[in-house]
Amino acid sequence: MPSMSETLVTGAFKGATVAQQNDLFRNTWGTDPAVPGRVVATRGVAALGPETCLRIMGIVRVYSFFTEDNDPFGTRDFGDFEVEAEGQRVKVYWKIDLYDLAYEFGSEAPDDPARTRRLLTILLPEEW
Repeated sequence: MPSMSETLVTGAFKGATVAQQNDLFRNTWGTDPAVPGRVVATRGVAALGPETCLRIMGIVRVYSFFTEDNDPFGTRDFGDFEVEAEGQRVKVYWKIDLYDLAYEFGSEAPDDPARTRRLLTILLPEEW
């Protein structure tokens, strides 16, 4: 049985691996086969219009404002920001969930891309 320190080191390594994979997935908008998955936006985000959606996509791809508050586990799977839409500032969230290959359950091996599918969802806070 592994010691507590071995478990923490293994967990930190897996967290760093998941963070790197999440960054690659987000930066490539899910087009890199090394980290397969899907990207979706909610109706509320779609209703902001095509130009705003393009700006949102660009922001999500390069997002790097991770803090202890929005990324407590260091996996870089959540972000929030504001975007201008029709003269108003709109808060937007994005999150990455890790699923099994059928997108039915959580992944049993989140650090293994062969056994994990990512779902990046872009949503408004009221749609959470």
